[in-house]
Amino acid sequence: MTHRHPANLASALRAALLGLGVLVGFLPSGASAQVPWPNRPLKLIVPFPPGGPTDLIGRTAARILSDALGQPVIVDNRAGGSGVTGLDALAKAPADGYTVGLTAITVATAPHLGPVPFDTMRDFTFITNLVSTTPLIDAHPSFPANTLAELIALARARPGTINYGTPGIATVPHLASEMLQAAAGIRLSHIPYKGTAQLTNDVLAGVIGLNFESSLVLALPNIRAGKLKPIAVIGARRASMLPDVPTIAESGYPDIHAEPWFGLGAPAGITAAQRVRLNDALVRGMQTREVIDRFAAIGAEVQTTTPEAFEAFVLAEFTRWGEVIRRTGIKAD
Repeated sequence: MTHRHPANLASALRAALLGLGVLVGFLPSGASAQVPWPNRPLKLIVPFPPGGPTDLIGRTAARILSDALGQPVIVDNRAGGSGVTGLDALAKAPADGYTVGLTAITVATAPHLGPVPFDTMRDFTFITNLVSTTPLIDAHPSFPANTLAELIALARARPGTINYGTPGIATVPHLASEMLQAAAGIRLSHIPYKGTAQLTNDVLAGVIGLNFESSLVLALPNIRAGKLKPIAVIGARRASMLPDVPTIAESGYPDIHAEPWFGLGAPAGITAAQRVRLNDALVRGMQTREVIDRFAAIGAEVQTTTPEAFEAFVLAEFTRWGEVIRRTGIKAD
């Protein structure tokens, strides 16, 4: 057996370590040091079609993030299933911080209406709320009621004969209408539409008299032109653009309020540092006077939060709408 002198062992060890250092120098940089994030473009999934207020929210968030992070943010519209298709794509995206997306009230309502391909409280990282819109009840000028009290009195006198439209089954306006009917002891006849455009046209034409709107975006210009009349605001607060129109809560039904909301989320598993940086960028960018005024002009309110507050808000909405849907027996279309 050959024995090496200690001095020779030390020399051999130094040579081995030197060789290892040379090899490390040839490894990709990610193996020896973490690559800064972000170092390439991000994608922001909007689970609705291009155009309209939802797309405006997504593109505003994308611009804010691009400016703050120094990388392009590409908007990817993934429409379908009232938002479920896009939310599923967001939930299944890699949790590397390079894919984010709008999280709408759909994450709180859809799981109670039937099977969905995601788990609301496990598959997403919630970053911040962004915007809520103002839903309302409005009507054709010829409709024989001008206030919520008059509408309820009319419905009691003519049960089941008053048609009303909504943008679709299980949308926020439809859920609000079912809550109101249960609380007031009335029965209206629901006519679901596939979106707001045709519904608005039919109300303007007098084809249908009563409309539960999802937001002021389409209604406000027509109200100002005298082509529609507002009955009540469905949201928790009066609309700044319609300060004289009371809420349903102010009209005697304090537990009835609903606001479509939109926030930003990511797949579950992004790092805490990424979550904080995304939140900080959006809170700063959304709270500028330019952005606040842009959304106020279409009847929407900027509402940013901490990540923890947004997660608690989503859980509260998930619980609340689950109870409403079970109580009213609403099923997905």
